[in-house]
Amino acid sequence: MSQDLSITSVEPNVDLLELDGREVYLVGTAHVSDASAALVERVIREQQPDTVCVELCASRHAALTNPEQWRNTDLFAVIRSGRAYVLMAQLALAAYQRKLAEQFQVRPGEEMHRAMQVAGEIGAELSLVDREIRTTLKRAWSRAGIGAVLRMSWAMVMSLFTREEVSAEDIEKLKGNDELTVMLEEFSGALPGVKQALIDERDRYLAAKIHAAPGNKLVAVVGAGHVAGIKAHFGMPVNIAELETLPPPRRSLRLIGWGVPLLLLGLVIGGFVFSGRETGEQMIVAWVLANGIAAATGTLIALAHPLTILAAFLAAPLTSLNPTIAAGWVCGLIEAWVRKPRVRDLQQVAGDVTSVAGIWRNRVTRVLLVVVLANLGSSIGTFVGVGWIVSLLGGGD
Repeated sequence: MSQDLSITSVEPNVDLLELDGREVYLVGTAHVSDASAALVERVIREQQPDTVCVELCASRHAALTNPEQWRNTDLFAVIRSGRAYVLMAQLALAAYQRKLAEQFQVRPGEEMHRAMQVAGEIGAELSLVDREIRTTLKRAWSRAGIGAVLRMSWAMVMSLFTREEVSAEDIEKLKGNDELTVMLEEFSGALPGVKQALIDERDRYLAAKIHAAPGNKLVAVVGAGHVAGIKAHFGMPVNIAELETLPPPRRSLRLIGWGVPLLLLGLVIGGFVFSGRETGEQMIVAWVLANGIAAATGTLIALAHPLTILAAFLAAPLTSLNPTIAAGWVCGLIEAWVRKPRVRDLQQVAGDVTSVAGIWRNRVTRVLLVVVLANLGSSIGTFVGVGWIVSLLGGGD
């Protein structure tokens, strides 16, 4: 924390940060709280700031200001660029926020809507101070072990179908420092790498961006969980370029990706050389069946088109040998081509992801399911196939 920084608690969830003759009113909010939205509007109208900073990146700002953007989603581009998992994560988070918003009769991100609206009314400049969400997710992914990723994915999926209701009092409690400290400490202990990317790095990023925003008087609207970190880093030097850098592909994953086909090639050659032609041919058949059946089963669970299921069976044995191409990408592209998403699917995707039936019914989410389940099936098939081949080599004469 800068030694010249002065911090004053103005009222609950509002702090005044004074540094170098500038004033920043830091408002901590809950993203599905009508009380937070009212607080944001009142503080902005009372303070008449030069700039209003909001905890949004360009992508999330576009999503809030253009809720019909799903109509313009290019699924082919999403699948080809390998962003299907990112889109699924965004949909899961949006669905959970939508459920809370419907319970409390308030739009997701209502406090951000209100901040942008009032900023426009009083003529204040609007500053988007959060890091691009795709960068954050990729950095979190790079720091998470496979176990952490699976736990997070399972938790997100289960959050869509839970019937447990959260009270308005619970939402408001989340803005209290004590409750947040306990929650973040638990999160840090369970998933330290993910917590670093999702919370710690963004605390520093938000602090730097708010400090760099124009004007002598600012109002900054952020999630309550970031308030303590922003106050701790405000006015301190922060390497923004480093925080915006996309992590390189994991070396271990690349080694595994190329190691599997090399291992397979070595086993098959060993089968032909040491156990004869018949064993070698059985190994090839085992690989094709293990990968093909597993990937096809994944697409079948996703209720994919028969052509997509056939493509999964044929493609998986080949894509498993090439780490630059995934079976799910092939199957997703075919499913999107055969069952082209309709305008109605794009319009209803946010609502459909809140139920199991809706996920399978909506053609957009079904394509994403095909990608995920085909890749999962192919991965399972790879392990089964390698084990099957090893057993054949061991049983050869």
